[in-house]
Amino acid sequence: MNIGAPRQPSPETRVGITPEIAERYLDDGHRVQVEHGAGEAAGLPDEAFREAGCEMVGSAWEADAVVTVGPPGEAELSRMAPGAWLLGLLSPLDEPHAMRALAGAKVTAIAFETLPRTTRAQSMDALSSQATLAGYEMVLEAASRLPRIFPMMVTAAGTIRPATVVVLGCGVAGLQAIATARRLGAVVRGYDVRASAGEQVRSLGASFIDLDVTQQDSAASGGYARPLSEGDGSRLLEGLEPHLATADVVITAAAIPGRPAPTLISAEAVAGMQPGSVIVDGAAERGGNCVLTVPDEVVRVGGVTVVGPTGLEARPAADASRTFARNAYELFSYLDDPATAGADDEIRAGVTITRGGDVVHPDVLARLEATP
Repeated sequence: MNIGAPRQPSPETRVGITPEIAERYLDDGHRVQVEHGAGEAAGLPDEAFREAGCEMVGSAWEADAVVTVGPPGEAELSRMAPGAWLLGLLSPLDEPHAMRALAGAKVTAIAFETLPRTTRAQSMDALSSQATLAGYEMVLEAASRLPRIFPMMVTAAGTIRPATVVVLGCGVAGLQAIATARRLGAVVRGYDVRASAGEQVRSLGASFIDLDVTQQDSAASGGYARPLSEGDGSRLLEGLEPHLATADVVITAAAIPGRPAPTLISAEAVAGMQPGSVIVDGAAERGGNCVLTVPDEVVRVGGVTVVGPTGLEARPAADASRTFARNAYELFSYLDDPATAGADDEIRAGVTITRGGDVVHPDVLARLEATP
């Protein structure tokens, strides 16, 4: 099969195939076509792809299988051949109507966002690998804006106390944020509504915030938290306020694909925080966990800085591309294996959004029916 890696439009900096992963495709008997300049933003020049054995082309969208980071535009989609595979972060749950265009082009759309969260699929889980990088970047963002340092430091002028960091939403990104803040020397506390989170937070050397909120079994909802009841939601906001009031940094990372981000920080809670404190809202792309968050803007309220960065996972473009490309290779290899070709295969059924001119994923179909 001929596998293509197109150049992503700005501001995207990642690429779907790296030279080392291209060698794996080639060893498996495939051809690899890489669009000129596709890896430049990730520090991967064309020459590195040539040395790996790739063919450099003006457009990679005509390949039998296209590995893309983001969904194609109308012009790019028009270049794809009927029956070709399109594998990437396609936002099928957020943009279900765009999936109709993919179906109309008769491509087989394969999306990471609907990959089952099972042990067998861990090596293919691009959402988790990219969230890990986003969690790291959230802490760097906070550290660069906080008017003090993270670690305790003994100096000739006295002892500087360590910063206090609160992390809300302890999934993959939140746990990486905890680990990074701890490495920088901060005192860290974490909270998540999922019952399994407490043990994970404590294993990283942080303390867990206990609130009077019904804990959830994440295994029953694909690993994600479910929306809270009105009562639990109110208790959550009230219970978090005293913890936020003593924090130097608050990092939020509660987000679920295809849903608005839950509100974890009220305007009243921000008003009660210390002047100079920083909130980094990692869910800004989904509306934000803080009611004052504005995506891609910095808002200052009463001495508190609220940052709403987007695209955090793409900032370390080289590592983001390497991990994404590895996930894509593992998923492609799984789907290309005749042994997994049965229609009842959980992973195959989970990631396939369109096939043969139709939208076939039940969750996407449900969203299309709800918003005709």
